[in-house]
Amino acid sequence: MSFWQEFNERLRAFGLAIGVHVLMAAFVVLGTMSWEPFRKPQNLGLTIEAVIVDTAAIKEQRDAAKQAVEMEDRRRSRAEELERQKQRDLEQKKRREDAAEKRKRDLDAQKKRDAQDRLQKLRMERERKMEDERLKQQRELDQVRAQREVAEKQRKVEQERMKQLEARKQDKLLEQQRLQQQAFAQRQADAEAREFRAGQMATKSDNYQAAIQSVVTQNWLRPPTAQAGLRCTLKIVQIPGGEVISAAIAGKCNGDQATRRSIIAAVERGGSLPYRGFEDVFQRQIDFIFIYDGD
Repeated sequence: MSFWQEFNERLRAFGLAIGVHVLMAAFVVLGTMSWEPFRKPQNLGLTIEAVIVDTAAIKEQRDAAKQAVEMEDRRRSRAEELERQKQRDLEQKKRREDAAEKRKRDLDAQKKRDAQDRLQKLRMERERKMEDERLKQQRELDQVRAQREVAEKQRKVEQERMKQLEARKQDKLLEQQRLQQQAFAQRQADAEAREFRAGQMATKSDNYQAAIQSVVTQNWLRPPTAQAGLRCTLKIVQIPGGEVISAAIAGKCNGDQATRRSIIAAVERGGSLPYRGFEDVFQRQIDFIFIYDGD
């Protein structure tokens, strides 16, 4: 409670007490105005009037005023006690807040010290690692230098050895060139011989195919559906001597079924294919292309 609030409360209580006392005084004056000292002498003859003052009512009014004053005093005392309790509560709250603030400051200070300690440890650890890295690099550099020295010595030894090898290699190369020239001349002679034989074989193979074509064509009974431009690939299996074991269409053939059957029958009808004189190009299994371009 503020000063002005307390002042107004006390002023109102004081005014109430004054009012009660004034009211009581008025009752007393009004009740005693019939007394002789307050009345002018009158010749009333034989009339006698009596005024009875109710002292009990006045006493009751005084008691009520006194109770009102006492109640106001008790209310004021309670208000003052409440204000003092409130003040004590505020002081306790402030002490708690101050204690909490102090704990917070102590905790912050501890955290700060811990952070500084960690930072110091990290700094020391970083410096230690940097020193270890520097030493490691120095060792690696020393190793590289030592390796370079060893490599330089090996290079000189190897250079000398290479000179000796180069000399022997040159001699060997000359010998290889001589041998290669001989081998080349021999291969050239062999190639010429193979080309000559291949030419002969190619000619004989062409003649062999032509001979087979001639035999099959002579044995072929052309069906009406066969048209010029006919091309059919057959797979023929034979044994030495030219005897045919089997024949079948095994590739592209632009003839109909009747034409295909007629070609297979032409191969099988003769019983054997040309053989004598074609022994060098004979094969047990051949792919034969039957051709018909018209009469």
